[in-house]
Amino acid sequence: MSKPNDKPKVNAGTLKTAGRLLKYVTGPYKVQFIIVLICILMTSISSIAVSLSLRFLLDDFILPLVGQQNPNFTELYQAMAVLACIFILGVIASFVYNRLMVIIGQGVLKKVRDEMFEHMQTLPIRYFDQNTNGSIMSLYTNDTDTLRQMINQSIPQVLMSSFTIVVTFISMLLLSPILTALAVLVILLMILVARYVGGNSGKYFIRQQIDLADVTGYVEEQMNGQRVIKVFNHERRTEEDFDRLNERLFESASSAHTFASMMGPIIGNMGNLQFVLTAIFGGVLSVAGIGGITLGVMASYLQFTRSFTQPFMQIAQQFNSIIMALAGAERIFNMIDEEPEVDDGYVTLVNAKRNPDGSLTECQERTGLWAWKHPHQADGSVTYTELKGDVRFFDMSFGYTDDHMVLHDLTLYAKPGQKVAFVGSTGAGKTTITNLINRFYDVQDGKIRYDGININKIKKADLRHSLGIVLQDTHLFTGTIMENIRYGKLDATDEEVYAAARLAHADQFINMLPKGYDTVLTGDGEELSQGQRQLLAIARAAIADPPVLILDEATSSIDTRTERIVQQGMDNLMKGRTVFVIAHRLSTIRNSDAIMVLEHGRIIERGTHKELLALKGTYYQLYTGKLELS
Repeated sequence: MSKPNDKPKVNAGTLKTAGRLLKYVTGPYKVQFIIVLICILMTSISSIAVSLSLRFLLDDFILPLVGQQNPNFTELYQAMAVLACIFILGVIASFVYNRLMVIIGQGVLKKVRDEMFEHMQTLPIRYFDQNTNGSIMSLYTNDTDTLRQMINQSIPQVLMSSFTIVVTFISMLLLSPILTALAVLVILLMILVARYVGGNSGKYFIRQQIDLADVTGYVEEQMNGQRVIKVFNHERRTEEDFDRLNERLFESASSAHTFASMMGPIIGNMGNLQFVLTAIFGGVLSVAGIGGITLGVMASYLQFTRSFTQPFMQIAQQFNSIIMALAGAERIFNMIDEEPEVDDGYVTLVNAKRNPDGSLTECQERTGLWAWKHPHQADGSVTYTELKGDVRFFDMSFGYTDDHMVLHDLTLYAKPGQKVAFVGSTGAGKTTITNLINRFYDVQDGKIRYDGININKIKKADLRHSLGIVLQDTHLFTGTIMENIRYGKLDATDEEVYAAARLAHADQFINMLPKGYDTVLTGDGEELSQGQRQLLAIARAAIADPPVLILDEATSSIDTRTERIVQQGMDNLMKGRTVFVIAHRLSTIRNSDAIMVLEHGRIIERGTHKELLALKGTYYQLYTGKLELS
């Protein structure tokens, strides 16, 4: 039987996870959970009362009536009526606690999903770079589903079984201490077997959850890359990789369920063995007149023997579900415990109005004039700096890891209204620069100043509010075209949406659609061409009306004819704004105020289009086709 590489166990960490998960149940649902405990106890007692009643019915009511000429069944009927009331009470209690556990379970899952999604919004980009979409989705689907099963089924069953064991043991002890001693010996053996089998089963169930997340992540990745797979004829290789992951899941799942399926028969047969031994031993004691064992005692005790074995089997069966759920909960809590994106900024972006003396004052109404509100801790004063879009890099170095630097000692500036272009081969660091302006990552050395303010002092939300970005890979959300454009400015009017679409020249194809701006997009806008999706992304940036624009291959997916049309709109959009452009098509950056040629994270050439051509260096070779971008 296969063994997992890592061997998860029920250790202090697992117990800590269980305690943390229990707080979700006992916190907002404390009263309901107490009612559940009471109802489970009532159900357990009523069940035991039915078994215990056999002794009294036989010894006190039925046997004395045997042989009587005119038996009086009144007391027997009364006893049976009391027993029926107890049974009905148990049924009602069972219905109540099962209903409450459904409410508690769904409430806990809602709270867990809310916390997961809310925390996910605070995580840095680094987290999503290091974890696949499928693995993260597995937290919301597979892992939360194991929690649902545990809360709705396993917890009530374990509590019910535990109460039943305690109440049954006390009843058996009262009926016959001698027979109970025999039962204890069998139960101890049963516990040892269950511990061994259950421990191995739980270990593989945890491995199964990890392997399931790997398979989910791989399937999601391959679905997104189907076109690439088919273009390069990698179907067979993809199948082999999937088979390898699926085989690993098969092995862990088979091992888990093999041990899990062994539990029931083993404990069930041990219970049957206990029943037989109790019957023989009790019969011998009854004939010998030892221990005061009567027919009623034997009938009740044998019934208790069944009742005493079954809860152990039920707990053993639920143990695997609990271990699997705790493994899922641990993965969920690991995500919730991920360090959120650090934001030590205290400079905020506010609406401002200009005073007669030229100074700025903060105001609540939207004036179209923005300012950086900069509180100074030294003297408690507050200054306002007009948002212009002046971005400067000073001796800036950066690496995604400390041992591998991507950018080295970069110094550059972009004055308000200037268009700065970055050119270089793949991996030269062009996109990294734009990621640093957005503060998706923070620099290790040097500074980036925005309107003279170190961007580390600016709150990230305010910083990003002042930036507009159009990426090469466009992402559209499920919703109408109007809603997708309005994503750049949620309070934009319909007229502003139309104006932004016209500016990006997206209105031409939108108006040709049957429902125009009310056309619903799904699946990341798969109904549209790549170029049309790119136009919507440009319109989304246009409606945000930011002072700084970042265009990362913004026109790479647009044909040459459309590019000329869009470029006119882009030129209108870029007027008066600071623009950073990353482009492979050098024809789109000829009118840039400055062009930076990057190589291995360093600026090797800078200047205007004409100046760089005159140098006859790397840019000249790229532009004339003597050197190609890779």
